[in-house]
Amino acid sequence: MSAPRTVVRHAPGKLFVAGEYAVVDPGNPAILVAVDRYITVTATATDAGPGAPAVVISTDLGPQAVPWRLHGDRLVPSGAQDPRLRGALAHVVSAIETVGRLLTERGLSLPTLSVSVSSRLHDNGKKYGLGSSGAVTVATVAAVAALGGLELTAGERYRLALIATARLDPKGSGGDLAASTWGGWIAYRAPDRGFVLDLERRLGVDRTLRAPWPGHEVRPLPAPKNLTLQVGWTGEPVSTASLVSDLHRRSWRGSASHRRFVETSRDFVGAAAAALESGDDEDLLHQIRRARAELARLDDEVGLGIFTTKLNRLCDAAEQAGGAAKPSGAGGGDCGIALLDAGAQRDISEVGQRWAAAGVLPLSVRPALEGIEE
Repeated sequence: MSAPRTVVRHAPGKLFVAGEYAVVDPGNPAILVAVDRYITVTATATDAGPGAPAVVISTDLGPQAVPWRLHGDRLVPSGAQDPRLRGALAHVVSAIETVGRLLTERGLSLPTLSVSVSSRLHDNGKKYGLGSSGAVTVATVAAVAALGGLELTAGERYRLALIATARLDPKGSGGDLAASTWGGWIAYRAPDRGFVLDLERRLGVDRTLRAPWPGHEVRPLPAPKNLTLQVGWTGEPVSTASLVSDLHRRSWRGSASHRRFVETSRDFVGAAAAALESGDDEDLLHQIRRARAELARLDDEVGLGIFTTKLNRLCDAAEQAGGAAKPSGAGGGDCGIALLDAGAQRDISEVGQRWAAAGVLPLSVRPALEGIEE
């Protein structure tokens, strides 16, 4: 059967429920949930003639398509490139390169292609903090691999996306990639990205996909029994990579405070996962409050700016309604999450009103039960 001429893949965004910052260290657990805001990647094989670009990438973040040519196994831009798009395209390019290397190792070739990206994880170019980089990487890997004739498992797609992302920044945990790949609520442990990259350099992409990745785990979790997930956006976009990098540069890492943070995070993440599996909503709320308190302690000691005025107001409004809330992800802006009694519609409405009064936009998002979709 011939390979398809056009492939479309949709990948959901994500939210961290618990375990931020600690999860960047290999083997430390976190809980994430995929959300029903998607990035769509359309990959189309082109009949390019001699001298034509190997890849043309277009995105709804910019007005112009960007041509790329192959230099060995790397893509380099043909002509001038809008610097505003460099970061947005980096994950798409790395995903294409990684799939291209796998195709070569399997005796296939990367077709000349155009790749189009559209996103519902942004607002007029401002990101919501829903994992756009991870979602676009997963969707690009899935679309380009299918266009190239590769039949991959969900685990292989995740691993390709992790390799592609780690080549850009090995500090990222890859939790966003897992949520976008599998969907739903998941328990996640990150592999050692340095180990994975070294493995890929020595053995190639194909053998790295099939090798053990110590410390890595993805496990599905049930949704809360009688709680609803509410999401608020502060309108203050923040770079997760910059906050994590800032923390890495500080003497806090390796300190007694760091060890306490990791141990406490492991404890409340494990307890929250157990609460989800047993349907114990009250204990889940308790663990979310513990997660908020530990992030606040980290913020007080290190001064990262995880909590902003708007995020504090978001959390306080949920607490006043009997729920639990915290920043989701790196903090510093972007989104906060709240778990509220699903049957208390008046409380949910009042929380939304308090958020709006504090300058927090309630987002109409729900957990996405499935991951990458055709």
